[in-house]
Amino acid sequence: MPTIPTLEEVCAAAMRLPCSPALLPRLVEVLEREDAPASDLEAIIALDPALAGGTLRLANSAYMSGGRTVDDLSSAILRLGQKEIYRLAALSLTSRWMTLPVEGYRWEPGDYCRHSFCVAVAAEHLATVTGRADPAVAYTAGLLHEIGKLAVAHACGEHFPAIRICQQEQQCTWLQAEAQVLGYDHAEVGGALLEGWRFSPTLVAAAAHLENPAAAPAEVLPIMAHVHAARYLATCMGAGVSEDGFLFSLNSHLLGEWGFTAEVLDAALPAVLDRVTKVLHDRVTHGAVTL
Repeated sequence: MPTIPTLEEVCAAAMRLPCSPALLPRLVEVLEREDAPASDLEAIIALDPALAGGTLRLANSAYMSGGRTVDDLSSAILRLGQKEIYRLAALSLTSRWMTLPVEGYRWEPGDYCRHSFCVAVAAEHLATVTGRADPAVAYTAGLLHEIGKLAVAHACGEHFPAIRICQQEQQCTWLQAEAQVLGYDHAEVGGALLEGWRFSPTLVAAAAHLENPAAAPAEVLPIMAHVHAARYLATCMGAGVSEDGFLFSLNSHLLGEWGFTAEVLDAALPAVLDRVTKVLHDRVTHGAVTL
């Protein structure tokens, strides 16, 4: 049997992959500074040609432009505002990494990106409704909550048959099976990756405590509860759910503590599906995704 890479080796291999979302924390830091000039934002966006192009395209879209075209980043940033810039940057910088071709979880093309986006939209919507978590942070946590999966699939694909057998024989969660076979799981890898990319402690914890959200530090619990509820909604939608997608442990006690009753979640589902459909169009359930 091939040698199992260590947690450190898995993270190191992932760090060497192109198109990592490592630029996002720098962008967030600028957006969080109330006195930051638009030029600071422009300087970071300009480092990524795809993000710069996406910023200009969105600013000149029929929805944003009102018929007035802009042809420079500075004007585009002023037109869009911080909220739209943040959402665009988070999607642009993470989706390219999410669409790298990897095997292991029996994904169809676009599944990982599709599911992560659904969780992000659901988390943002729930945070907006409850007012108990920052919608932008909830959105980003939703996008990144399972990013360790990509690293594990990239470095440990040949060990997935053993993980699959372990899960079936022991009837445990997929994360528990990964831990038994590999010695670590994709939640640990995700937390380590985000820490290495210098994401905030909140986002690091949101990824690392995926299996047991109630065990996260108290200051992270608001985000954990919203992302956990969002995972449930995204799984109910079925968009991009891979073979392990239904094999996670739902903490109904945590959801109840935070007011996410069945009625609240049922009421949120149509709004989340509507937003996802407006972005993904006919790719909500199948097809490659480019966000």
